[in-house]
Amino acid sequence: MHTWGVFFLYLQIMNKKYSKKVTTHQEQLKLLKSRGLVIENEDRVLRYLNQISYYRLSAYFLPYQSIKDKFNDGITFNQVLNTYLFDRKIRLLVFDCIERIEIAIRSQLVYVLANKYNNSHWQDDKNVFIKPVITKKGYSIDPFNEFQQIITKNCKAKTPEVFIKHYKKKYRTPVNPPSWMCVELLTIGELSRIYTGLQKNSDKQDIANYFGLHYKVFASWLHSLTYVRNICAHHGRLWNRELAIKPDILLKPKYDWLSKDFEINSRVFYFISILKYLLKSANPNNNLKSKLEEIMHKYSEIPVKFMGIPSNNTGELMIWQNEPIWK
Repeated sequence: MHTWGVFFLYLQIMNKKYSKKVTTHQEQLKLLKSRGLVIENEDRVLRYLNQISYYRLSAYFLPYQSIKDKFNDGITFNQVLNTYLFDRKIRLLVFDCIERIEIAIRSQLVYVLANKYNNSHWQDDKNVFIKPVITKKGYSIDPFNEFQQIITKNCKAKTPEVFIKHYKKKYRTPVNPPSWMCVELLTIGELSRIYTGLQKNSDKQDIANYFGLHYKVFASWLHSLTYVRNICAHHGRLWNRELAIKPDILLKPKYDWLSKDFEINSRVFYFISILKYLLKSANPNNNLKSKLEEIMHKYSEIPVKFMGIPSNNTGELMIWQNEPIWK
């Protein structure tokens, strides 16, 4: 296409105005019926459109539409709703596992570094962290000062955490509370950045050893934990999502792991397997497998292949329970 043609096409796209009209629930119901969705009970559908919203539900239409905006023959509202409920159950299960793992990571970060440096306040030592750097995109990476700012903000808050208030009331020096208090102030995203920002790879490895991982894989998985945790916290769709932040593939597992067929690290089943691997250390007696089986059994009509469960040569879904980590 001629340069001017490309330019004008660009202008048309940039100037395009959003023109979709606001619709009532009754109009949304009519639209669903016109697109071939089987409605068993109109009052029930209207109730759920009130509770969940058309826009949120629309993300669950796509697996049942071979042609855009047209439901496959025989697809019912109940199937769509069950897919939404299935996703919610998976999301809550994942969120619960991440919480347990996050607590274990906090514990290891504090324990390893406090004992290694024989210093209750290692977070106040610049030498523990990498020096400040500016990325090619202009972002500043300064884990030491980031951590200090988080501590200062919380210490000066009008309503600080009880343990911060107690420390400030009882002690004058050091100014900052000990590391085991300060680490509790970090979000999981901040925790990920602080870990990545440690100066010595040996420090990172000593923490990762608890989880049976190389520190580079652990850093990648921690980044993915942050990403998926945020999806769960904002009630986002998870079951068939293509993950924007892919966790590194584990090539040299210390414990039982997945076969090569299951190395689909852009999908949620691989991530759930990561949770299972990390829980071996964080919560060895976890019941993740039985809970996952229970959800899949209850919503057996949901096409779990979109979670990243592969098919064999005959097109049948492979049995994930037979994988070494899940046995």
